[in-house]
Amino acid sequence: MHSCFEVGNSATVVIDPHDGRSIGVKPPSLRADIVLISHDHFDHNAIRVVRGDYVLVKDKAPRQIKGVDIRGINAFHDDVQGEKRGRVILFQFTIGGVRFCHLGDLGHPLTDNQIEEIGPVDVLFIPVGGTFTIDGQQARELVLSVKPKVAIPMHFRVGGLSLSIQTVDEFLRGIPEDKVIRVGNEVDFELDELPEKTEYWVFSQ
Repeated sequence: MHSCFEVGNSATVVIDPHDGRSIGVKPPSLRADIVLISHDHFDHNAIRVVRGDYVLVKDKAPRQIKGVDIRGINAFHDDVQGEKRGRVILFQFTIGGVRFCHLGDLGHPLTDNQIEEIGPVDVLFIPVGGTFTIDGQQARELVLSVKPKVAIPMHFRVGGLSLSIQTVDEFLRGIPEDKVIRVGNEVDFELDELPEKTEYWVFSQ
């Protein structure tokens, strides 16, 4: 996991692949039609581990690939306009009618303009570990602003991870237990099965 997810329907999208070994966790097994890279840091751009004859996307230009609508929104990896860690691309993509948004290593609260540019979101992948990204409290506040049907925390500390970041606990603090769903390492769903009010789906490593 970390910030790497494989989302599939008629086409399979992989976002921000890592090789596992470099960050102290199990290597992912990935096959893709499309690979999205939010920024060129080693724990997000390990395309060598992805199998398949895929199309690589590393910029924000809107496009449609194999029936998947994709567009990017500019943001920063820190809270000083990218001076410390540079830029990131927030990817919004639609598969099977489900609107996904992956926030990469977002390092600052979103502006109203960025939230408007992202638009409606069904499933939001959001970093919560702090240090290199927004932290748990900032992430909770951002979820309230974006109002996705599902919020999926990522980029948090798990066993073996060599990055010094927070666990998911701070992000989940105060969220009702019935809204926190532990989904293992994969989940199948259709658009009409998504909740009306935001649920928080937590993946295992």
